[in-house]
Amino acid sequence: MTDTSTAPIAVQKPVEFNTHGDLRTDSYHWMRLTDAQKEAENPDTQTTQVLQYLKDENSHLEAGMKHTENFQKELFEEMKTRIKEDDTSVPYKKNGYYYHTKYKTGMQYPIYIRKKETLEAAEELLLDVNNLAQGHEYYSLGGLSVSPDNSKIVYGVDTISRRQYTLHVKDLKTGQLFKETIENTTGGGVWANDNQTFFYTRKDPVTLRSHQIMKHVLGTDISEDVLVYEEKDETFGVYVTKSKSSKYLVIGAYSTLSTEYQILEADNPEGAFRIFQARQRDLEYSIAHFKDHFYVLTNADGATNFKLMKTPVGQTSKTHWEEVLPHRADVLLEDISIFSGFLVLEERSNGLNRIRIKRWDGTEDYYLPFGEEAYAAYVYANPEFDTEVIRYGYNSLTTPSSVIDFNMVDQSKEIKKEQEVLGGAFDKQNYRSERIWVTARDGKQIAVSIVRHKETPFSSETPFLLYAYGSYGHTIDAGFSTTRLSLLDRGFVFGIAHIRGSEYLGRAWYEDGKLLRKKNTFTDFVDCSEQLITSKYTSEKHLYAMGGSAGGLLMGVILNTNPELYNGIIAAVPFVDVISTMLDDSIPLTTGEYDEWGNPNDKTYYDYIKSYSPYDNVAALNYPNLLVTTGLHDSQVQYWEPAKWVAKLRTHTTSANKLYLHTDLETGHGGASGRFDALKETAREFTFLLDLEGKVN
Repeated sequence: MTDTSTAPIAVQKPVEFNTHGDLRTDSYHWMRLTDAQKEAENPDTQTTQVLQYLKDENSHLEAGMKHTENFQKELFEEMKTRIKEDDTSVPYKKNGYYYHTKYKTGMQYPIYIRKKETLEAAEELLLDVNNLAQGHEYYSLGGLSVSPDNSKIVYGVDTISRRQYTLHVKDLKTGQLFKETIENTTGGGVWANDNQTFFYTRKDPVTLRSHQIMKHVLGTDISEDVLVYEEKDETFGVYVTKSKSSKYLVIGAYSTLSTEYQILEADNPEGAFRIFQARQRDLEYSIAHFKDHFYVLTNADGATNFKLMKTPVGQTSKTHWEEVLPHRADVLLEDISIFSGFLVLEERSNGLNRIRIKRWDGTEDYYLPFGEEAYAAYVYANPEFDTEVIRYGYNSLTTPSSVIDFNMVDQSKEIKKEQEVLGGAFDKQNYRSERIWVTARDGKQIAVSIVRHKETPFSSETPFLLYAYGSYGHTIDAGFSTTRLSLLDRGFVFGIAHIRGSEYLGRAWYEDGKLLRKKNTFTDFVDCSEQLITSKYTSEKHLYAMGGSAGGLLMGVILNTNPELYNGIIAAVPFVDVISTMLDDSIPLTTGEYDEWGNPNDKTYYDYIKSYSPYDNVAALNYPNLLVTTGLHDSQVQYWEPAKWVAKLRTHTTSANKLYLHTDLETGHGGASGRFDALKETAREFTFLLDLEGKVN
């Protein structure tokens, strides 16, 4: 059944796949287009059919939500009104210049500015993205890097939303572009200290895997660029960066479970990179240079939550590493920042961020104080060594973002900027946040961070939106959102389930939610949902779920396992055809994902993945209301996954609930590039939820 007669029914063209003796039939495999087909001036029959289907789905959504058009516009304007349009970032100093970005009223994109030596100096324009983006439906600028002598800037541009950036170099003295344009990169370049040579990362044109490090010298033809390093292992990607000290160029190779670095003195771009520590299975480490040592953050020798080591610059292999901070079973060491007088540590304990400051001489060791129960704190832009001031960011579910300068010597702090919530209606005292703990079916304790308006009671009639991600060790912290206020002010409660697959409770929390334990991610979310209902925070008629990308996979799974718990679900760019994607190593990201999901070429993993893959487990069920979003040019989760999924759901659902697919035909994984266009997407999603609650006027 479908919700209205306008719902498109996709043609079925069954294709059979036999893997490990298991026969799967995919009736919508025909929806998959190549990049060449999408970009062809004269589309073939298949392309025409696929694009027409996607357009028909968009039309179906427009028809189904036509009665909400005015409300969507009002909601968009409401959210836009809260944003300070003529905004400016807090300047940071690097190599003699203060850098910042600013937005102008009505403009979608940032303007990059710098001032020499003092904040009173005249502004120098680096890049005005509003001008650069003219004529493009999508425009993403990335990887800005200024040369050591401050005279040139290299940056990357993506106008397709497929994360394939073209590099440009601008002369900051003349304002002119150099002739070089280098395509198919990750965006940005890393300068050697000669101010003429930069290194960049090139992508495989088919899989989009970052696999080559190239060297370019200004003024030479790009055909003469030197291949510095090529990563042959398809489960690894590579990148190039520079140490904070500016002494070393660094090539990093990474997979889910292993890392490896190569280093070269930045004064010697013609030299050969040398291995820091050869890769080993399950050995992860990262490096930071300071004086005559490298500091190494690593999980070596069973340090699940990571420890800090150091090693002389001339003896970097693991056998020379000396312990600086030991491993702690109850504290995850997430990152470090090095200053001339202090070492700053970013830790996570009991799910919460902590910032720890230690003097190198050992005379002081203390934590920054944070007073709320659920919050997000992180070290901000700190490019200089010789300073007593550390900059960090702080926000919570009820507290807008602040940028704070903290003096590590006298322990005073200065709030450099507080996020302004315009419109006149916001008062943080009107909102309440808390953190509750839910007992999972295997006894583990799962935290849920919750925020609501103070006038909104918990009851079986209260609408509740539960959000989660839970993959790759990525942790969703309890941060502030101006757009979320539009839900809270209309009686919604918002919650974040800190499920396994993240690192909320340390590295073990991640390990317990991947590979053959991935289902813990899904059951954790269901257990949180059931507890919210049992405890009368909400009810099945008013509980909603939302997740994107790998979080969209989560939405797909719970849709099949527990459709009765939710009145509505939003699945953004959802990874739902897991078994097909993980069997196809020509698709971007697949080979690098084996250590996260498992390689289904191994029957053990094939059987496990298939047992939860949303597309493969669609059945005749009473599915709740569903809004699915995707982008035609998505390189992370290909558009055909959600398209096929929705088509299959239409033929199986036994309910008359809403089932919508929206495909942005101009964008990819991240959605719209302009700050206001992105709000329109949010307004549509919120309207979908509010309409289900009868709150659209």
